[in-house]
Amino acid sequence: MKTLRTLTLMFLFLPALAHAWWNKDWKERTQIVLNTSVAGVETKEAISGFAVPVRLHSGNFDFLSAKNDGSDLRLIAADDKTPLKFWVERYDSINELAVVWVQLPSILPGTDKNIVYAYAGNEQAPADSGNDAATIFDGNTAAVFHFADKDGIATDASGTVKATAVITLDPNGLIGPSARLIGAPIVWPAGDKLRFGPTGPFSLSLWLKPDMAQGTFYRQGSLQLALAAGKFSATLGSITVSGGDIAAARWTQVALSIGAGKITLYLDGVQTGQADLLLSAPSIEGDIKLGEDYRGLIDELEIASTLRSADWIKVTQAAQGADAKLIASKTETPDTVEAESGSQSYFGILFKSLTPDAMAVIGILAIMFMIAVWVMVGKTLFINRTDRANRQFLSRYREAQDLLKLEAADVFRDSSLYRLYQAGLRELTKRNVGHTDKLLSGASIDAVKASIDADLVRESYKLNSQMVLLTIAIAGGPFLGLLGTVVGVMITFAAIAAAGDVNVNAIAPGIAAALLATVAGLGVAIPSLFGYNYLASRIKVISSDMQIFVDEFVTRVAEVHGAP
Repeated sequence: MKTLRTLTLMFLFLPALAHAWWNKDWKERTQIVLNTSVAGVETKEAISGFAVPVRLHSGNFDFLSAKNDGSDLRLIAADDKTPLKFWVERYDSINELAVVWVQLPSILPGTDKNIVYAYAGNEQAPADSGNDAATIFDGNTAAVFHFADKDGIATDASGTVKATAVITLDPNGLIGPSARLIGAPIVWPAGDKLRFGPTGPFSLSLWLKPDMAQGTFYRQGSLQLALAAGKFSATLGSITVSGGDIAAARWTQVALSIGAGKITLYLDGVQTGQADLLLSAPSIEGDIKLGEDYRGLIDELEIASTLRSADWIKVTQAAQGADAKLIASKTETPDTVEAESGSQSYFGILFKSLTPDAMAVIGILAIMFMIAVWVMVGKTLFINRTDRANRQFLSRYREAQDLLKLEAADVFRDSSLYRLYQAGLRELTKRNVGHTDKLLSGASIDAVKASIDADLVRESYKLNSQMVLLTIAIAGGPFLGLLGTVVGVMITFAAIAAAGDVNVNAIAPGIAAALLATVAGLGVAIPSLFGYNYLASRIKVISSDMQIFVDEFVTRVAEVHGAP
């Protein structure tokens, strides 16, 4: 029966087909995966009614497509049909950061198919009336304090404790702001729903970041949780249980459960101490005092009137901690989802994750690439025409009996050798060579050669024109790409640090997209390098041919028309 129930739950919460989309009016969604397999945070039992904090940032959520106040946000179950209860603790569209708590009907053990979709991107969407903090916690939750109230008043998010307490907030908390304790306690008065029997059931979870690992940080009647020289301990009447070491200036999750004849302590989701309950153990009742003589930060205090399991506490630590392996997320659109139903487009994911600075750099590199291609194609065609015309002219030139009466032809108009020949012929004509029996002196021959050499330099300029654009692409492309990558990585890490979501699936898209700028830079430089070397070798050959031709032409002129 238990197996059948598990299989039924798995069927209900398996992700829908890749082409499914909850509502076409919403243009963007973030897929959130809770991995309870060995690769994530392994659990052995199903967990029901669990509230998960989802950190949204520029790496996994498109704030530009969403409404500025986040009122178009919707949380949908894995079937891509069922709306889920959620509460927005923080939504900052300017800094592109958000924290959304969502209640999951069930988290199945040993699978990466625990999926939630966060939809946005509908400017016409009204605010969701289901966005209520009190509705996202299960019925066994007695009190929850997030310490996220902007007015510095600590309220119970579950709505059980009506009283409030004035607190000092520290903006750099575990999940948004945290309570700053300086030795004076935060007190909530006793209430009927905060009274627990001597044998429970009772559970408590909170996060500490002590300035010094010393002091009592939680007291409720006969129950006391304290630090002494870095040692964590819990005392219930005459029962004291040691629970391991807690370091200063570091976030640590502390959890306690009482029930089934045991009092059990946990640190960071791992059991660190346990003792048997005595029949004479006192009840847990009275005012809640947080931080009697404790200095440091406290966040996410949760009290429950049930015995939370070890897996529940482990998942709580993994979901709320900044270094959690439990939660992975990625941004999707209808087009990308449709594409994934056929073949995976990794470049599509990369382009989707590009930061504006990386897009600007890639745009500049795209222009450089087009210029480089234009130069390489144009220069190749020019060199081919010149080389072909040079061969035709040289063949006619060597067959001519009188080098001063070489017949002109249209096929020679692209020949650099022909233009040099015309330069020499022009100088000889000025000196009436060929029209009279006048012979050239050595100085005159040198003058003719100097004039031809001047045209040789101009032809070399023409051959090498625009080659500097290729050298700019070769040298500048990789540096521009590296600039885009460095800035993109900086922005990605800054966004991740601000959001507190450090799992690899949050970092990977931004880093991979940033590296795309370097790939684009190399994509410009490598073809330009090959094209430059090819064209340079062809130009060198033509330049050598021109130099040889000038020497040969001047030599023949001196031989035929030079003075003895």
